[in-house]
Amino acid sequence: MFSYYFKLALRSFGRNKILTALMVLAIALGIGAAMTTLTVFKVLSGDPIPHKSDRLFYVQLDPGMREGYKPGEEPEVQLTRFDAEELLRQKKAPRQAMMTGGGGIVDPRVDALKPFSIDLRYTSADFFPMFDTPLLFGQGWSSAEDTGRGRVAVIGKELNEKLFKGANSVGKEVLVEGHALRIVGVMDEWEPNPKFYDLYTGKFDSAEDVFLPFSTAIDLKLDRNGSMNCFGREIVNDATALNVPCAWIQYWVELDSPSDAGTFKAYLDNYSEQQRAAGRFERPANTRLRNVMDLMEYRNAVPGDVRLQMWLAFGFLLVCLVNTVGLLLAKFLRRSGEIGVRRALGASRGEIFKQCLVEAGTIGLAGGLLGLVFALFGLWAVRQRPAEYASLAHLDGSMLLLTFALAIFASMLAGILPAWRAMQVAPALQLKSQ
Repeated sequence: MFSYYFKLALRSFGRNKILTALMVLAIALGIGAAMTTLTVFKVLSGDPIPHKSDRLFYVQLDPGMREGYKPGEEPEVQLTRFDAEELLRQKKAPRQAMMTGGGGIVDPRVDALKPFSIDLRYTSADFFPMFDTPLLFGQGWSSAEDTGRGRVAVIGKELNEKLFKGANSVGKEVLVEGHALRIVGVMDEWEPNPKFYDLYTGKFDSAEDVFLPFSTAIDLKLDRNGSMNCFGREIVNDATALNVPCAWIQYWVELDSPSDAGTFKAYLDNYSEQQRAAGRFERPANTRLRNVMDLMEYRNAVPGDVRLQMWLAFGFLLVCLVNTVGLLLAKFLRRSGEIGVRRALGASRGEIFKQCLVEAGTIGLAGGLLGLVFALFGLWAVRQRPAEYASLAHLDGSMLLLTFALAIFASMLAGILPAWRAMQVAPALQLKSQ
């Protein structure tokens, strides 16, 4: 019966072209607006590392000055170099990584290319297994190269293509700021969005071109970027020195289980009290341990205007559906005579209801096709904006299917009341009037 009702729906489109076109357009506009904003929201709020995001935790300590302190307020968002290196040395987590961003100039040492600037990431050995970074060739460095300030590096796929034409470059050297670094690994394409491991230097930036040991970057005095907060009373000449009271390093740990977070936080509280007793920290223990999704929420990885736009778009879709209800009601009731004849020939109320719902769903399918065009145009318009996340606005396969599913569901939902009214048509009254 479904195929028969579908054919009847197509015939009905031809008899009521203007009314049908209005309903298709109303649904398409609502679906287009909703899917545009929903796609952007999905891209920005999705779990960037779903298989272990509940086991990766970002560490915050509060070494700041006592003046103006309010119990329970947020601690420093980053760590001092002393604390980061001390936590790394104590190794109370199965995996842990300290890091910050930087920049420099690469000398390709080939006539065809001029020196060019790249983004750098100064980190420690556990970074690669902790964040499951895909490697084309080689591997990350070891903890021995962290402590020994090894002149080693892992480079990105794009840089490898530019310097070595995509060949296995492990064992070769890359010249960064005049310093030769031996390549131990080549990273495959890796674009976590947002860049959850560092939400302080660009939430939606691409992954860095070169990764090297933090200790090596300090030894070579490479430039750093990102925020820094100095809270001591003395004048700071070198903010990157070991004992300077400046917070500028991100610190991550990977635990065996989410349930281990309580134990590790107790360790952080104890560490804070020890540092306060030693005179380094001025505040009582005030630590935070947030997993990936909690940190993204805390750092507002999804801009507030994106959430607002999504809710406004779904509100617009609701308005479109209300209009569709009215149009469907007018369309079905105009066919009261036809419905009365079908009822007189033996069609049940349930069959009339099914026929009307199939027709509403068919209108939704047409609205979904046109709505997909509107959504693609809307996403193109988003990509033209100067927002840092604009380039991520693309429709994937799951959102494509959701577009049609939402259009059909919405139109059938809008068709329930008109279909119910249509099946209440009294056949005797309609036959008498004919």
